[in-house]
Amino acid sequence: MTIDVSQLFAMSQSDIDSLFTHAQAGPVPDGPSRGTAIIAPGTPASPELAQCINLFVWQGKNFDAAHGRLINRIGVFGVDAVIADVYKAPSWLDREECIVLDYSKTSFIAQRIRDEIRLLQPGFYLGRMYWDSQALMNFTLQFD
Repeated sequence: MTIDVSQLFAMSQSDIDSLFTHAQAGPVPDGPSRGTAIIAPGTPASPELAQCINLFVWQGKNFDAAHGRLINRIGVFGVDAVIADVYKAPSWLDREECIVLDYSKTSFIAQRIRDEIRLLQPGFYLGRMYWDSQALMNFTLQFD
């Protein structure tokens, strides 16, 4: 089954959670990705919220798989900032393997954030963002 961002916008949170739990971790990605925030899934506002976040807050992540690191592209100009450690570990959602994007030791600003990603299809990852242990939102990462 092929899935895209517009389909995720239309899904309920429980459907997105199910998609995440049925996905495999896949390989740790390498290189630049385009990010899309999935906020308020299943509502008409979800695509518009994503556009605002992409324009003003967050554009994606640049992965360095060999070194187990990434850096986010943030702001209107896509400035590289906010580093995370990248490794595989059990997901907080279902205790199955996922790729963890851990900011706890690399960023003062984002130290309470933990992202988890899993591969939905080649070059397309679904992510969950946590603040402490509370799930806040979903996102996608697309690699060329």
